[in-house]
Amino acid sequence: MVLEFAPSADSLALSGYAFSVREWIFILYRVTSTFSEAGMEASVGLESLRGLHQDLVAFEEGRLRNIDKLCEDIRAHVEAFRKLLDKSQKSDASRAKLISGTVQIDDNEYSVNKEFQESSVQLADALNLDEVDSAKLILEAQDDAELLGRSTIVSAVIAFHERRQFLLESLRMLMRSTRNLDCEEALRREQLQLVADVLEVKDGPLRNASLFTRKCLRAMADIELWINALAENYQGTLALGQPTTPDYEELMSFQQASLAQQHESLGAIMTYLINGGYTNVEDFYKLLEHLPTIERWNDIAVHHVPSTLAFVSQYGLPESGVSDQEAAALHKKIMDGKDTSAWALRNLQAAFKTWWLAEYSGWHLELRPNSSAQGVDSSAEAQERSEAFFQALRDGAFQCTLSICSQVYPDDESDPARNGLTQYLLRDTLLLSTEAARISPFFRDILMEQVESFVNAFIANMPDTLRQFQSDEDDQRKKILGGVQPTATSSLYDQDLHLERFLVIIAYVFDKRVEASESFWSDLDSNLYGFLQWASRRQSTPRVGAYCEMLRAISQGEECATAAHHFLLDEGHASLARIRRSTSLNWAQILGELNLYSGKIRDHPVATRAPVRYDGKAHAGDIDEPESPLMLECYLRLMTHVCRESSVARSWLWSHDRYQILDIMFTLADLSVPPRLQACAIAMIRAMLTNKTTEMSSTVWNAMDHWASNASPSTLAVVRPGKPITPATCMEEVTFDALSRTFDQANEYVALLQTLVAPSADEIGLNDTLPFPEQLGATYRTAGIEPYIDFAFGKIFGSRTSLTEDPAQSRILSSNVLGLACTSLATFNENLVILANKSTVSVDTAIETSSLAAYARLHPFSRVMEWMFNDRVVGALFAAANQNINDIAAASPSSPILLMVLRAIEVMNRVMDLQSTYFEIVRPLIKLQSSGHRQAVINPTLASFEDSVATHLDLVVNLGLYAGLGNQELAISSLKLLGKLSSSRRLNASPTPTLRQHLSGNRLVGMLEQHGDLERVRTSFILAMQYDERELELGPVAPGWTIKSVMLAFLTNCLFSLPDRPNLAHAILGFTCTGTTLTIEVDGAFAKRTSLFHSLIQLAADYPDGLGNVVESWSSSIRHKAMQVLSILQASPLTSTITMAELRAVDFLFAIFLKQSIITPDTLFNGLCLRDSHFIETDSALALKQYLDQRSFLLEYASAELRLVVAEGTSTLKARILSTLFGSTTMLDGVQLPNVPVFDLLDFLGFEFPIHEPPRVTSRFSGMDFTVALESDGDANGENSQAPLVEQLLALKLNELRKNGYLNDPLEQEKALADAEAHVAFYKVQRNLGALEQVRLRLLKAWSNLLTLAMCHTDLDQEGRAALLLQALQTVTPRLERYAAESSPEAVTLGKLVQALLFQVDFKSSALDRSKGADMADDRLFGVFRTALQAINIPDGNVSLREVLYNICFRYLTGIADLSGSLSRLRNITQTVAMSGKKTIGIICDDAYGGSGTCRASAVLFLDALAATAKAENSSYVVDSLARTNFIVVLVEAIRDIPSELRDTDAQDVPLLLAYYESKLALLLTISQTRHGAGQVINAGLFQAVRDSGLFSVDPDLGIAIDNADALVKYYKLLLSVVRLIASVVMSRGSQNQQTIDQAKQFLAENRPIVVAVFKRQARIGTAAESSSVDVEELVELLVLLMTMTSFIDFEDQRDAKRSRRKAFT
Repeated sequence: MVLEFAPSADSLALSGYAFSVREWIFILYRVTSTFSEAGMEASVGLESLRGLHQDLVAFEEGRLRNIDKLCEDIRAHVEAFRKLLDKSQKSDASRAKLISGTVQIDDNEYSVNKEFQESSVQLADALNLDEVDSAKLILEAQDDAELLGRSTIVSAVIAFHERRQFLLESLRMLMRSTRNLDCEEALRREQLQLVADVLEVKDGPLRNASLFTRKCLRAMADIELWINALAENYQGTLALGQPTTPDYEELMSFQQASLAQQHESLGAIMTYLINGGYTNVEDFYKLLEHLPTIERWNDIAVHHVPSTLAFVSQYGLPESGVSDQEAAALHKKIMDGKDTSAWALRNLQAAFKTWWLAEYSGWHLELRPNSSAQGVDSSAEAQERSEAFFQALRDGAFQCTLSICSQVYPDDESDPARNGLTQYLLRDTLLLSTEAARISPFFRDILMEQVESFVNAFIANMPDTLRQFQSDEDDQRKKILGGVQPTATSSLYDQDLHLERFLVIIAYVFDKRVEASESFWSDLDSNLYGFLQWASRRQSTPRVGAYCEMLRAISQGEECATAAHHFLLDEGHASLARIRRSTSLNWAQILGELNLYSGKIRDHPVATRAPVRYDGKAHAGDIDEPESPLMLECYLRLMTHVCRESSVARSWLWSHDRYQILDIMFTLADLSVPPRLQACAIAMIRAMLTNKTTEMSSTVWNAMDHWASNASPSTLAVVRPGKPITPATCMEEVTFDALSRTFDQANEYVALLQTLVAPSADEIGLNDTLPFPEQLGATYRTAGIEPYIDFAFGKIFGSRTSLTEDPAQSRILSSNVLGLACTSLATFNENLVILANKSTVSVDTAIETSSLAAYARLHPFSRVMEWMFNDRVVGALFAAANQNINDIAAASPSSPILLMVLRAIEVMNRVMDLQSTYFEIVRPLIKLQSSGHRQAVINPTLASFEDSVATHLDLVVNLGLYAGLGNQELAISSLKLLGKLSSSRRLNASPTPTLRQHLSGNRLVGMLEQHGDLERVRTSFILAMQYDERELELGPVAPGWTIKSVMLAFLTNCLFSLPDRPNLAHAILGFTCTGTTLTIEVDGAFAKRTSLFHSLIQLAADYPDGLGNVVESWSSSIRHKAMQVLSILQASPLTSTITMAELRAVDFLFAIFLKQSIITPDTLFNGLCLRDSHFIETDSALALKQYLDQRSFLLEYASAELRLVVAEGTSTLKARILSTLFGSTTMLDGVQLPNVPVFDLLDFLGFEFPIHEPPRVTSRFSGMDFTVALESDGDANGENSQAPLVEQLLALKLNELRKNGYLNDPLEQEKALADAEAHVAFYKVQRNLGALEQVRLRLLKAWSNLLTLAMCHTDLDQEGRAALLLQALQTVTPRLERYAAESSPEAVTLGKLVQALLFQVDFKSSALDRSKGADMADDRLFGVFRTALQAINIPDGNVSLREVLYNICFRYLTGIADLSGSLSRLRNITQTVAMSGKKTIGIICDDAYGGSGTCRASAVLFLDALAATAKAENSSYVVDSLARTNFIVVLVEAIRDIPSELRDTDAQDVPLLLAYYESKLALLLTISQTRHGAGQVINAGLFQAVRDSGLFSVDPDLGIAIDNADALVKYYKLLLSVVRLIASVVMSRGSQNQQTIDQAKQFLAENRPIVVAVFKRQARIGTAAESSSVDVEELVELLVLLMTMTSFIDFEDQRDAKRSRRKAFT
């Protein structure tokens, strides 16, 4: 095997590839995970590790179903876990093997060229890896590199690090799972056994686990050296002036980040090993030897902290199992001053000593028997430990611990207010480098758990030290504030604040950890609760702030927050005078001080004072003490948190009898106070609105409006110095101007607006109320909240100047403004407009707002929509949505950048949905009712949101890239918006030609191609569409399933909207858009069958409909949507040719047919069988609908393929298709496989659903019309947007009843709600039934068409063809009889099928004319006729159905009449007709006379055939019945109206009318062929009708008034039919009937001119001879016959002789 390789670059420097490293990693994760299999051969391969990691993640999240398979996978990787990160380093021997040109890889021998050797060597040097292993990496990376446009070397580097990372992460999650005490005991035992296998302690010594721990430590040390080497190499490159590309720098950055993640995982694994008891004290000594070597204070150093703390907890406790001698030896080792200089990080050493001393002090709390400490001076030893502890504090121990706890959070997750306190406490401490922010959330959890152990130990074991903290700091503070400090430069910064730091450390450790927080409150006799009480007493100002932070952190959840509330209530009360701190912190103190300082703000404005600086020095203008603003912030943060978390505390604060909390907060929100304090006050107001009611919301709105429009004098002094106080509107403007100056208060205020606009908890979900009092602000301006909306969008979001330079803060602010927009748009109920126009409910009366007009005008939706068409806001909106793809890929789910993008896209989605309502209804209403004071902000040139998108088409590129990042929520929103944009005809116009621009014929596609991003989008879609068996195990919660679903929905809607124009979906599928056509790029992905189109084929063929024998709606939907896309492509003229060719190339038809199964009553859909009474009420109906839809797509495609094959004349393929349809599939290798024949696929007509009676109509809901709620308004995926209308219609009616007082009685209200629920349930069933009936009818049509084609084009002999036709008729006829009785649409389709089959039956075939075979055929054919005849007689039947039934009967009668010996085989049909009912003939006659369209012609033809059959049976029943119904008279009189009807008929309808008259004349002809019938025709006035019609009085040389080219031909054909009828009548009556003879003579005499003209034309005499296009031979013969029978020549001779005698002279 020869390996030839030509690398794209000679080094790791890269250029011009499509994907960033971060995207590339994510894509690799997705594509290779789809091919991983359990127990695969290469158990340590990257693919299998990715699959294992994916399952472990699903297991942690509770989504994994198959736990046994996970355990098997883990066992398959045990050996890989044991090896950990071991690797063979590069060596001369391996390099020699490689250079020799032959290399052995996985038992295969390869010949390698020079380029491959050089690349392998280069990779080996870069990774310090064995050259043969390097060659293997190069070999494995080639496919991925080609797929994603990367160089092979880079692919190999990334794959190498990815394998290590997945290995470590999988092991970490396995170790973590053993710590979960909540899982089942059997499962936990299994997990512990797996860990024991990895550590080799199951059958080996425990020392093996210790050795594994040391291996982890060595691996961490190696990674540290590697990271340092990378940094040195990079710096060396820069120092030498060698150029580097951005791509090279990105790859180097990736390696450093990946190594850091591996280091982090190892740190977590070590911690789990230590806590699991798998280590010994020697391992601790090994760590102690390594810690001093750490040189940089960064995330690498932090990775050692949890394992260090775990060792401290493991061997510092008396209960650890070590002896006191071993503990003392460890203590000496740690505290020995000789090793102090060995530590590179002295602050970390100091922190380590405090951690150790906190735990080790537990040995000395009580003297144990046989302790080595007996006889030792305990006081001296305690003093020594205390001094060591304080020395460590002076060396920065607590600063180091606080720095670790506070800086491991990313900047966008930090709390600005808490950061202020933290920065104050850290002061000039050495802070962690920025890399610390990339600490993973799981590692933060481990870190905080271990620091929690230190906190618990310090509180329990060193209470005296804590007391000394408090005492020393209080003394220092008194001296500083009292001015007795000896140095002039002394300040509050000189005090130690160790206790404050410890309190804030606790705050960080317990924050957002509910279970950990419960340890403070669960036991009131515990050390933690005792510490809580002790620390609340005798607090200084900074300590109050730190204590509030701690109390806030341990008040997580409702239970803990309520406990904190009671804790604050149980303490004493503050005096009413100036507050001096009582013995402990409590609500009285907090509220009292806040009230005090709010009073100072009102009475003594502080606006002119410079902003407070937390520099620790006293300033004359401070409120009280330098840290007072900081303390107030902490008060407010504590109140905010407890109020938000505890409903008990929130109710208490709202109803406080002494203080008006809301007034205090708005006073503290005065614009003159420091911005952060003001923000905290606003946040408290927002917290009070948690689970708000309408009353609470209105209270806050009124208070806020008063606050905004009544700015204090101090505010005006700040904002507009020297200007007089202005009216309220100006005050409001001043307030908003001041709020928009800094980030803190602007952000909190926008968040408050969003909370106020959100629906209240007591609303019923109808969204018919305004989120504010309807008359808000009406006393000084137009009522409403427009000024607040204008503030958020005009002054904040659309402002040209940024409030902050911090990108994280800017994103948070934009996110909150966009959240306000989302809430405003989402809470507007546009259905109210629909219901007001189409329902019988009085919406104006029913809604809570005064009127629908007021609702539309005042709702924040209207103003927000107006801002959405403002240029500045539009620019900011698109800027928020268009973010760097790498930043989005790296963002955590809760990061502000991701939240901002999500909300921006959601706003665009809602604007697209609501813009028609806004422009057509709301905006005209606003213009009509505007008072003239409204500020216009909309750009009038924007007629739709698409106009804005047209100038920001780069959004399309980003949306496509976002959809491929794997974030479920982002993918859904992006694809939803992308689908709307790609379906817009405005945006899908051809792009404007520009220089060097490739014209794609579509603007959106052109944008993707112009930026070179089309391949990136295609690739991300392709990888998302790969079939992954793990999705089936996880079910609909699998992220891959959700992303597949939304991507397929996007493709479906886009193609459905624009099926015949090149669009974005076509481009993503792999087609090349050129102008108005689609082509296939040569050597492109489509040509290679690796495009998204081919992924969909695989998905449609392989994705199962469910698990086992159960069809699941979630699983079936994927296959359903994939087939739907293929169906649209196959049906569209634009793509049909290409699609059909590709589907045929992969034998798609045969693959899908082999997967078909028969539906039985026991088939389970979503767990329910068809017989279940609740089936139609549940999602089981959806599963059935999708299953039937899939089959309809298949049958429609099969019909199209069969037509194409027949047209092409491909006999072999046609034979394969027909064989498959009839039950046997022939594979390409000749193997025959059975499949369900097409006859059995009619199973869907074999079941019915239980009838659901409509709910009883009571007086409450009488007169309600639910039609509007049942209108079909579904999209391409069948999703009905009208579904909520029933619920909303009923909710409006209930509102109306409630307002009118009908529901005052609780019992009456309960009954009304029950009735409403019954209506909702019923109409849900109706919607489900309607959807099922629709898809069933479509499937029936597809089945009928396919069966008709198959019967038409089968190559069987006469007997085989006849047998198939009879089998088909036998299958269909019973269904026709059943559905015809119901006059359902299915009956029409079945009837047309029977009609088509009957017309293919060769009644003269020998197969139908032989003994037994003939008898069976007769029985089946007669059964068809009898069924059709019975169906005709159904009252109120369907006219379309009767037309088909007439054709069936006509074909049977005409066919059976042609059989030999027909008289013996007619089965007395006339008697059968007579027995069918007296009304049968009447119904047929009615349709023949007044039927619509072609139905009347079909009825006449049936009567004609029936009359002929009666004649053959010598029966007069038909003629008598027609005479009795007076139909013969009607037929005869119709001759009179022929000319007038022809004149009144449009030219294009004349042929149909003439055909109808021909059928009538044919019926009369048949009737007249018996003597009795001829008499009835004569008696009906035949000759008089002909005379009155004037047909024979027209000069044939001039023609008649028929606007048609062949009018003369049609005229003579009409004459022929009439003359044939007259001749038949005369012949049937016989020559002895003189009356008839005389009438015929009279007819000839009266029409002699035209008779002569006909003869002349036949003889080619005169002008008539010029036209030879008319054949009058038969007409001449009939006239001659008529003249002969009537002796017309003799009659004329006699008449002429009489005339001559009369004229003779006498």
